[in-house]
Amino acid sequence: MKVGLIGFGKTGKIVAGEILKDQTLSLEWVLKKSDEYLGMYASDLLELDDHRGKIYSIQHTNVEHLLDRHMVDVIIDFSSKQGVQIYKAVANRGIKIVSAVSNYDQDQLFELKMLGNETAIIHSPNITLGINFLMSVAKALKVIMPNADIEIVEEHFRGKKEVSGTAVRIAQTLGIAANEHISSIRAGGIVGKHEIIFGLSNQIIRLTHESISRTAFGEGAIYAANWLNKRKNGLYSMEDVLGFYDAKYWSNSALAI
Repeated sequence: MKVGLIGFGKTGKIVAGEILKDQTLSLEWVLKKSDEYLGMYASDLLELDDHRGKIYSIQHTNVEHLLDRHMVDVIIDFSSKQGVQIYKAVANRGIKIVSAVSNYDQDQLFELKMLGNETAIIHSPNITLGINFLMSVAKALKVIMPNADIEIVEEHFRGKKEVSGTAVRIAQTLGIAANEHISSIRAGGIVGKHEIIFGLSNQIIRLTHESISRTAFGEGAIYAANWLNKRKNGLYSMEDVLGFYDAKYWSNSALAI
């Protein structure tokens, strides 16, 4: 499967490395915002031999020409919310999209939904398999324990300014107000940790996921891309990818506390 990667920051570089190491994938190009590394190859920069994944700058590249000259089956986006501006050209060519961008505005989310009519798209603010498993379990617990107090604690590296998009997504998934029920911790080089606390009068349940390495994002993105490659047009979530959560089972359960 031919892959185009958008974004080559800390996480993007690690994702590129995971794609390059996967024998079933071919990294055709990398598109990034700045001119740094322009014309170089991701494989050379990551010391993975030969010339694979030529790097282009969005400032000096006609994206439509790039897509036509170097067609891919899927793009994986680890850049910023501005990346959605090129999705129309991608979707028009039937190229599938895996978006791991966390901070889309409402109008950009609506654009993603509309583009789902033209191609298959997965959007996940946190594309690691573990965090999405965590959210599915949390949804089940919310149904079983509708009276529980729910709080979310997110921890990230010192330089991260905004509230975690993953934490906001968790709050939305659980139907609680993000601005009232999310606490943030910034310290050192924490990659990312999310804890969901369910509080009852006589017991506390804590669900925790921690990313030890950004490699987890690459693993999740590749898993999502392989799943998406076999899907029809539409906007999907990682919950769709995991496919195990059955709301009807839990809503009919006699276990509610």
